[in-house]
Amino acid sequence: MTRPAPIRVLLADDHPVVREGLAAILGRDPGIQVVAQAADGAEAYEAFRTLRPDVALIDLRMPVASGLQATRSICREFPGGRILILTTYDGDEDIFQALQAGASGYLLKDLPEAELVAAIRAVYAGRRVIPPSVAMRLAERFPNTALTDRETEVLGLIVGGRSNKEIGAALGIAEATVKSHVNKLLEKMGAADRTQAATSALRRGFFHFEDDPESINSKFEKSH
Repeated sequence: MTRPAPIRVLLADDHPVVREGLAAILGRDPGIQVVAQAADGAEAYEAFRTLRPDVALIDLRMPVASGLQATRSICREFPGGRILILTTYDGDEDIFQALQAGASGYLLKDLPEAELVAAIRAVYAGRRVIPPSVAMRLAERFPNTALTDRETEVLGLIVGGRSNKEIGAALGIAEATVKSHVNKLLEKMGAADRTQAATSALRRGFFHFEDDPESINSKFEKSH
């Protein structure tokens, strides 16, 4: 009896030890073949375009282009692409954005080896993989709490330590308009003040602790 072709997998993670460990784990399964590894989101996208793997296992936070950006690009060009996010980040916004981008599943890196292999097989078969712990975090995010693009920009500048006046100057809007956006985002996030909003933004995955405040600020300034 002819053995079915192995599931061809692309690994994308910016930590070489993690990539090598994953490759070793998956290499023990005769039904899975790691066909390429990538160290950042841009490499992941190019490798996917070139090799068309059956499943891409992508870290969320990587240099050059994030896993989220890579997922969006891949799914936009290849709507049938099967992508599994494998990350340490469990914020509800992280999860929501990844699934919105087209990911077929969202896994946390502390999962057992057998569950990782099973998830790859499930995604390859066309199923979605959302572990209970991830589903619980996603359930914390209600549609009426979604921030607008402008509110997200304002929140990013709050995280970056900017005052309302500085935010207005950065975005080219009146300080009174900034105050209105701040009040709305505080209400949506259930935050009592700016500090609580910034803390919640980091916890939920709107931004991350390793993000440089200046890079957050400059990102929004360059877009206006």
